[in-house]
Amino acid sequence: MSGNLVKVTLPDGKTIDLPEGGSAFDVARQIGPGLAKAAIGGIVSGGVVGDGNDGHVVDLHAPLQGDCHLSLLTTKDEDAESLLLLRHSTAHVMAEAICKLFPETKLAYGPPLEDGFYYDLDCPQVITPDDFARIEEEMARIIKEDRRFTRYDLDRSEAMSKLEGEGNRFKVDNAERAEGDVLSFYITGENRGTDFEDLCRGPHIPSTGRIGAFKVRQVSGSYYRGDVNEQQLQRVYGTAFFKKKSLRVWEQRLIEAQKRDHRMLGKQLDLFTISPDVGSGLVLWEPNGAIVRMMLENFIKAELILRGYKPVFTPHIGRLDLYRTSGHYPYYEDSQFPALYETDRGRMLLCLRNLVKRAQEEHAGPRQDEATGKVRIFATAIQSVFDDLTEFDPSADLENQRQVVEDALMHEEGYLLKPMNCPHHIHIYKASPHSYRDLPVRLAEFGTVYRYEQSGELGGMVRVRGFTQDDAHIFCTPDQVSDELRNTIELTQLVLSTLEFKDYRVRMGMRDPDSDKYTGDPKLWDRAEQQLRDITADMGIDATEEKGEAAFYGPKIDFVVKDCIGREWQLGTVQIDYSLPERFDISYVGTDNCDHRPVMIHRAPFGSMERFVGILIEHFAGAFPLWLAPIQVAVATISEKSLEYGRKVHDQLAEHGVRVILDSGSDKIGPKKHRLRAQKIPYILVVGENEAAEETVNINDRDGATMGSFPLANFVEWCFIEIQTKGRSRHESLTARERSS
Repeated sequence: MSGNLVKVTLPDGKTIDLPEGGSAFDVARQIGPGLAKAAIGGIVSGGVVGDGNDGHVVDLHAPLQGDCHLSLLTTKDEDAESLLLLRHSTAHVMAEAICKLFPETKLAYGPPLEDGFYYDLDCPQVITPDDFARIEEEMARIIKEDRRFTRYDLDRSEAMSKLEGEGNRFKVDNAERAEGDVLSFYITGENRGTDFEDLCRGPHIPSTGRIGAFKVRQVSGSYYRGDVNEQQLQRVYGTAFFKKKSLRVWEQRLIEAQKRDHRMLGKQLDLFTISPDVGSGLVLWEPNGAIVRMMLENFIKAELILRGYKPVFTPHIGRLDLYRTSGHYPYYEDSQFPALYETDRGRMLLCLRNLVKRAQEEHAGPRQDEATGKVRIFATAIQSVFDDLTEFDPSADLENQRQVVEDALMHEEGYLLKPMNCPHHIHIYKASPHSYRDLPVRLAEFGTVYRYEQSGELGGMVRVRGFTQDDAHIFCTPDQVSDELRNTIELTQLVLSTLEFKDYRVRMGMRDPDSDKYTGDPKLWDRAEQQLRDITADMGIDATEEKGEAAFYGPKIDFVVKDCIGREWQLGTVQIDYSLPERFDISYVGTDNCDHRPVMIHRAPFGSMERFVGILIEHFAGAFPLWLAPIQVAVATISEKSLEYGRKVHDQLAEHGVRVILDSGSDKIGPKKHRLRAQKIPYILVVGENEAAEETVNINDRDGATMGSFPLANFVEWCFIEIQTKGRSRHESLTARERSS
């Protein structure tokens, strides 16, 4: 900084000098009145802003303290950061409206989302969709008043005193979790004490009048901070845009999404079910869904055999020491099912550790005092039974107690539901000696793994607690890494192209050097990351790098697919790993007759079979291509006079491997075709007396089109070709049939 001026560098490299304390709005005003009117905030990096959020979105009027780079945010619905800013502010407006209509409401928190926002709240009255119109009406009034979002700061002690006096334990807890000596509040208006305000880090749009269009979407149950042991709350969802046209487009997408919803189609087409008696997030594959999955598995298995993979099978459970070595336990314990300790001592210690952890999460105050008292009572009882816990002091602080218990647990024997397949595959590799002549060793398995997703995050097949990965692990020499990476990437590309996923991007997940999440030698990390860059560049793949997205043991390439309504899903993945071979001490004998460490490549073209099929259902709207369709052909007879021929058509198709059903019911052919089309069966063959006499079939498709009568032998041949070629489009298939006829 020079003198009393702040130098602001814009995205195009131009600079603007501002007086000290100048803001993003002052920059916009210098550039032009149009930009000043459209600006709603800024992204600052390379300097310090008033709220300390270097490199983050900031309020339009936040003072810039120090030379910095600035990108201005405007009222563009195409800008993700602008929408997040808008939706965060709209969440406050919705919260105020709900508090006005239901005065006894206590607010918890309300974050923005990629497609909207929500607010969790404690309200004695159950909010239903019937209340949405009233909430929206109150929100419209607040927006029309064009009230300014005004920030003020309090030192921590004053802020805590204020919140404790208001009697909202959720806000007190949020404040205790917040970092820093100063806490910020936002008023929807300018009058502290009379206008609505909320504890909030910000930032926000300048005023409520910038909200162009909004909608209250739905309401559901939730638990405070996703903890089933905590208080149950109501979660009200909404969305917002700057332009009404964008909201209309979003609503149309939502309608399309509802038509394609895999949960609805899964029930309609008998693909899968999830039973509360079996367990949340545990998918039961029904016969039709099992056929889809089996066809996908057969497709990839044939490719794996061609590419030199060896099939293996591993159990659904393993010893805790296996995952302690790999690093999956206890570092990722919160996302796994509880460990199954073999001894009563281990089970009691686990309960004590969890109780200590809950007491820590209560922070200060009466609730923590109560939780700490329970810890001491339980700890004393355990000590009276297991007298070897002499190092545990029930009167010590919670962190000390937790560390002592966790150290004791590290020596307890137990088992864990398998969170990953890789440690098991490593031990298969380790079971036999290997030389450089054996490598690469490629081990493949459709292995089921388990993660304990929070109940509020579960969703149909795409967020589950038990899922099967088309997993494989390649053990190779350093010189073989590039060729193996190329092969795995090409395999993933083949899967996506075969299943007509054309809109996807490639993301390289790299480590964040400032994070302690990652294991292994930084030099090996550098080598692995550079290998990913080199292979994607060599293959002409336009890949983006995202810091902090690597697996804990190595960098990775993810294939992120955009579905038919614009949502993104990570499916296939390829990962380089120098860490786990070191942790498990695996080796091969090199050309020098000495032991060397192999490089490990993890890869899963489908990712999770459950997620992949869930997305595939929506991608095709349940109308699977012929090779995947659970029922490929339906034969519908016009009357009893054609029943014998209908059976002949059915049997001949079945003999050629076609999945076919016969509808010989007594109802008319129109209702029959309608019913079969509802099952999304690719081809419906109508057979009557004329077809029987000529040995033809009248072909109808599931879209309602009649394609005419053709010899049965021709249709069988067309089916065979379409099934074998998999990726052939409907248009190409129909064109081929027209030519052959």
